[in-house]
Amino acid sequence: MNYNLDIVINAFNVKPLLLDCLASIYKQKGLNDSWRVIVADMASQDGTVEAVRKSFPQAIVLASKDDLGFAKGNNFARREVKAENVLFLNPDTIIVGKVIQKTLSILDEHKALGAVGCRVMLSNGKLDYSCHRGLPTVLNAICYFSGLSKLFPKSKYFAGYEATHLDYYQSHEIDCITGAYLMIRKKILDKINWWDEDYFWNGEDIEMCYQIKRLGYKIWYEAGETIIHYKGSSSGLHSTAKLKVPKAESLKLARAAAGAMRIFMRKHWRELGPAPLVAIVWVGIWILEKYRLTKLKMGLKYA
Repeated sequence: MNYNLDIVINAFNVKPLLLDCLASIYKQKGLNDSWRVIVADMASQDGTVEAVRKSFPQAIVLASKDDLGFAKGNNFARREVKAENVLFLNPDTIIVGKVIQKTLSILDEHKALGAVGCRVMLSNGKLDYSCHRGLPTVLNAICYFSGLSKLFPKSKYFAGYEATHLDYYQSHEIDCITGAYLMIRKKILDKINWWDEDYFWNGEDIEMCYQIKRLGYKIWYEAGETIIHYKGSSSGLHSTAKLKVPKAESLKLARAAAGAMRIFMRKHWRELGPAPLVAIVWVGIWILEKYRLTKLKMGLKYA
């Protein structure tokens, strides 16, 4: 059978959420939807592999012996992906309505698009800003770190990274969407050689969007379709997390998040803004990292 969509879910110790996610996918899957689900498990210790195989035998389960992180973990599923389109979906999400069908039809109909995202709502009712943002140019990064983006949320100049000057209830082209829900053509994935494995966790979705746009394709944010995201359930970094994560794991991933910012800047600083201003961004990354790590050590969430 030829499939037009492979759904790749990278999972690590989130068994109950993953089972709910899979249930929401299959609940919305119609008789005419030719999808497959591929779960790439990153050496979970909570019985994820056995539970998925028992409850959803139609899903393909790939079990890694090690936690490879997000980028390598998604690439771990590459050998199984055969469909023309791929949806990368976080395991701590719930599919709402016909979001998959709608975003797939948009990608199929508009050949200028390389990837499509949707409106990702956190479990507290707020928007997950990662689904609707700009690229971290030097200007955008400085405005974000300095707080100018919060002071002037409707300014295209100051709020470029979080893109709060754009109405997230309206569909439009956007620079960057989240890896929690990222639908992309497989031929484009192959052109950019899939996820950049220099990133362990965080930042790899920004890198992917950057590479998609470099190829001349557009990225679409579809506001009319929604998923729910229990953000932080694998990392423990966000108050919207539904599972408790050991502090050591949260600290490791917080460092990886800051490291991802540095990786992106090292790769692309010549294209992102004037060199003298890059130093300011490096300082901002360092301050943000120390602030977040301090909060975590105190038992607080950093977001």
